[in-house]
Amino acid sequence: MTTPMRVPPSDGDPSDDDRARAAEVLQRACGEGKLTLEEFSVRVGAVWAAATSAELVQATADLAPAPIVGSATTVDRVVSIFSDVKRRGRWRLRSPKLTVRTVFGATELDLREILTDQSIIEIDGSCTFGELKIIVPEGVEVDVSGPAMFTSRNLHLAPVPRVPSTPEVRVTVTSWFSNVEVVSKPYSRPQISGN
Repeated sequence: MTTPMRVPPSDGDPSDDDRARAAEVLQRACGEGKLTLEEFSVRVGAVWAAATSAELVQATADLAPAPIVGSATTVDRVVSIFSDVKRRGRWRLRSPKLTVRTVFGATELDLREILTDQSIIEIDGSCTFGELKIIVPEGVEVDVSGPAMFTSRNLHLAPVPRVPSTPEVRVTVTSWFSNVEVVSKPYSRPQISGN
C-alpha cells in the first residue's frame, strides 16, 4: 500500500533525491489505481515545483486508501466497426500497449483518468473511413506517427511545459480516409450540488 512521503519536519529546500522519491510514491499510487493520469500529472508537477519540504509532503498527502470506483476491467484493445466507441472516466490499461481498430466508425479515448504505472503508453492500430480522437492531460508528451493517406491528422497540445515523470504517449496509427486528432485538455471533476 502506498503511503505519503515522510520528510523530516524541516522547511528547507528539498533535494533532487527527495523529489525523485516523492515522484516514485506518486507513480506507485497511479499504478495501484489511487490516482488517475491527470491527478498524477498535477501532483508530480507540484513535486518538481515544491520550494519547501512541507510542499513536497503536501503533494503526496491524502492518497486514497483504496482505489476509487471505476472500471475493474483492464483494456488492451478497442474496436469500432460501423459504430461509435468512447472510453472515458477511470479505466486501466492491461499493458503499456493499446490496440485500436476503427472502420467506418468513431473512437474516442480519454486518457485523463487512465490508471497506469507505465513510463510509455503506446497506442497502435488503424483507422479506415473513420475518426479517432485521443484526449491527454496537459503537460504530457505525445508523439504521433504512422502512414496517412487522404487523412486529416491534428495534434493540439496546450503550450505548457512537460510535467516531469509523466508517461510519454506514442500514437502509431495507419489511417485511410480518416480524421485523427490528439488534444490535451485540463480535467475538472463535475461539481455535485447539494439540495
